[in-house]
Amino acid sequence: MASVRRVRRVIRKFDPWTVLKVSLVFYAVMSVAVVLGLVILWSVVNNAGIPQAIEDFGKEITLLEADAELFRDGERYLRVAVFLGVVWTVLLTGLTTLAALMYNLVSDIVGGIEVVVLEETLNAPPGSQQAVRIPQSWQTTTPPPTARPPSDRSDMPTEEVTLGEEADGSKLEVRSSQ
Repeated sequence: MASVRRVRRVIRKFDPWTVLKVSLVFYAVMSVAVVLGLVILWSVVNNAGIPQAIEDFGKEITLLEADAELFRDGERYLRVAVFLGVVWTVLLTGLTTLAALMYNLVSDIVGGIEVVVLEETLNAPPGSQQAVRIPQSWQTTTPPPTARPPSDRSDMPTEEVTLGEEADGSKLEVRSSQ
């Protein structure tokens, strides 16, 4: 049986450095996904002959000149897509970090965002848990010895370190006692 209680939490601050790192990784991954999607889309469209069909249709209705080539260089479009992906990543990372800084400033005045969450605790009824049986082969006749710290510190060995200086240089002396 579980008991549920409502708990109010307040989000007061976002660490700007953490927001910067997370948003940079997120937007970089998103831009790589978009560029890869565009590359796949362009290869499918190009293999289907759609750009050539668009050029031929434009030449037929005289929107384009006879020697015009709109889609001759697919690599140029890829470069533009990669450049826009990098700009998008840098711009949105900066804006997200700026938004975190602005939230921190406003939350100092207002107090932050209050969120109500449900906290669930599991309460097992008494007697419902079965006892764990230890196999006979694991049981020992004598219990293992327990390690006790020494009650008297006089039994422990000690070391005394003395630094002394002499005319020929420094000297380190260590004496041990049992």
